[in-house]
Amino acid sequence: MTTRVALITGASRGIGRGIAIELARRGFSVAINYARNRKAALECKTLCEEAGHTGLSAGVAPAFEVFRADISKARGRASLLKSVLDRFGWVDLLVNNAGVAPKVRVDLLEAGEASFDRLMNTNVRGPFFLTQALANFWIGKLQQRNAASGLPKIVNISSVSAYAPSVNRGDYCMSKAALSMMTQLFAARLAEHRINVYEIRPGIVLTDMTGPVKEKYDAMISAGLTPLERWGTPEDVGSAVAAIAEERFPFSTGEVINVDGGFHIRRL
Repeated sequence: MTTRVALITGASRGIGRGIAIELARRGFSVAINYARNRKAALECKTLCEEAGHTGLSAGVAPAFEVFRADISKARGRASLLKSVLDRFGWVDLLVNNAGVAPKVRVDLLEAGEASFDRLMNTNVRGPFFLTQALANFWIGKLQQRNAASGLPKIVNISSVSAYAPSVNRGDYCMSKAALSMMTQLFAARLAEHRINVYEIRPGIVLTDMTGPVKEKYDAMISAGLTPLERWGTPEDVGSAVAAIAEERFPFSTGEVINVDGGFHIRRL
């Protein structure tokens, strides 16, 4: 491969799809991971192929493939990484985007263990051990790769829920807070290998996940919840990931990039 390769988990829809399309537009080949919805994954592939026509570099077209794997399971992670490396031979960028929300919002005092386990397995266990596996692969191969291309990078897609508590979905908030700490841990551990790690922290983004509460957030945004008075889009997050992928932050690691319309700003 002569194009850079991005592996994006949970890339079939929503934020993951927005990231995939933007990277395709910048000339990246993309491994599109999905867990269940193959139709949506194939739609994402088609959109990447269309966007990739504008990302041609020296006549080399990026390639796009879909890979089914449940990253919450060890067997799924191992299968995903093997399949992607067999197909592309290398990964330049890992985007830990796959995540789930509670099926039902429940008060903290009534929350159950089944939902807690489901969220932690997908939102924390999955990205942690996938990152670990790919980092070990990179460390063993970096000497022979450095001369040919830039150093690999990791981007974790968290949420403003990492610090803004919602007492009716505490398991989700805790999982995103754990992902935020994971960014710091891997940034510190991998710095000696020149592998930079970043956290992108989206705010209220219009996706399938937020669709059921759209009316609620429409009203809150109109009332001034965010300084920038609009919903975020998957394209907003994709642009931030692309900036990292294109080496715009070479002297930053463990950095949090807020893509939240200014939600994080404390105002009087």
